[in-house]
This record gives sequence, structure tokens and C-alpha cells, in this order.
Amino acid sequence: MTVARSALALSALALLLHVPASAQGRWTVDAKTSLAWWQMTPHLNHLWATTCPGDPDWRPGEERSGGWTINPKLKLSRSGWQNIEDTIHVPLFPRHVVQPICVEAVRGNVEIADTVHWRGVHGMIAVQGDALITGESMRDVMMHQMMQTAQYPEVTFTIDSVVDVRKHADTITAQAMGSFKIRDYVEPETAVVEAFPDGGGMRVLAKWKVKAEDLDKMTPKLKYLSLGVQAHIWKHLWMGADFILVPAGSATTNTSGGQ
Repeated sequence: MTVARSALALSALALLLHVPASAQGRWTVDAKTSLAWWQMTPHLNHLWATTCPGDPDWRPGEERSGGWTINPKLKLSRSGWQNIEDTIHVPLFPRHVVQPICVEAVRGNVEIADTVHWRGVHGMIAVQGDALITGESMRDVMMHQMMQTAQYPEVTFTIDSVVDVRKHADTITAQAMGSFKIRDYVEPETAVVEAFPDGGGMRVLAKWKVKAEDLDKMTPKLKYLSLGVQAHIWKHLWMGADFILVPAGSATTNTSGGQ
């Protein structure tokens, strides 16, 4: 996911901006313009979260807490609470314009050794778990408890390699091979990645999904709440990120880590 994107962003920068191999090396995430998200399938008109709730293209779901100002153009499905499995609109409310208005919840670095053969790509992206919100206070408290964010403040993504790299005009698509870690649970993952120039750097979009039945392993406390996994309502959890990569040293970001 974010991992995948970082790799892509790096490669894209080298290809699109013609950066010589000797100048390539370390890139970093710009925290103010970067975000992470998750979305359940089916989402039931309320099961999604973001680390950038101030983005005007995002809105909380039904049964939200008070105090939200919502763009009337951001409408929800008229299906109410029906279990409609939407795998097309993921995320449901994507960001259209990059602005430096996000909570500084995403950090990370990516290194690339060879942009010709795409070898030696390594990176790590970390997301502050407490920064993920759905817009309903009690639901968010429960989510953070299940993630055990007090003990494990960050969810991390690492990238080991990038494969199936393709260039279309100024956009690069690829698959990032790596692993996802939440609490002390680590799972190999392959993320679909897209990268292109935007936001003063290279914008990277990445996403992947896990089976809902695996959520009990990722967050064991979930099994005691009798939610959508046990009821066989939830099918998949999608996770992803939308972040800006810039040359190391130029990001408006807090590089301190949670662990």
C-alpha cells in the first residue's frame, strides 16, 4: 500500500524528471499532504476511516457524531443499511486536490538503488493508529481499543520490491511486494500502486485488501464484540494511502516515530 506507493513514487520521479542514478537515494513522505484510510466491504454507509478528516472531499458516514460540515455534493447511497458490496468506489470519497491540511499522521522513507531495472527498492511507511477516524466518537474509541493503539501506536508498511512496472504518459502503475504490520501481527501483502507528479512531489496511491475472516488474527479483541465478522456480513477490509513523496530533507513532516 503506502509501501508500494513509495517505491513507485521514487521510480516515477526518476523516470519522469530524468533524475540521474547518482542523485537518487532517499525520499520521504510529506506529512501535511499525506493520508491513510481504510474501508469495509460492504461499507453499510458508515464503515470507513481516514487520517485527514479536514479534506473537503471526505465525509463521515451515517450515525456520525455532531459538529461535521459536509459538502452536499458528497452523497451516500440511497440503499440505507443494505449490504451492497461496492468494490469499484474504493475509497468511497477519494481526494481530488492535494492540500497541506492533514494531521501529521503518516511518516516514512523510501530508498531506491536502480531505477532502470527497479532493483534495490526498500521502504517503510508508518501510520498513527489513533489518527484514523470514522467520524463517530464511540466507534472510533472502540476501533482504537481493538487496534491497541496505546500499546502499538503505529501501523507500518514495508516494501521489499516493486514488480510489473508500467508507464502510461506521466503515470506509473505497479505492484508493491511487502508486508503489513498491526500490533505484533505481520502479514505479507501485495499492493496495487499508481504514482504521478502532483502536490509538489510525486503523489502515490496504493491499496490492498484482506479477507474479513483474517481480522480476528489482526485484532483479536474484535472477536469478543460480535461484529460483522462473526455475523458473516463483512467480506473484505480495504486499506490504502494517498501520499506525497519528496526528496529527503524537504518534507514538512515530523520524522519522530511512535516506536
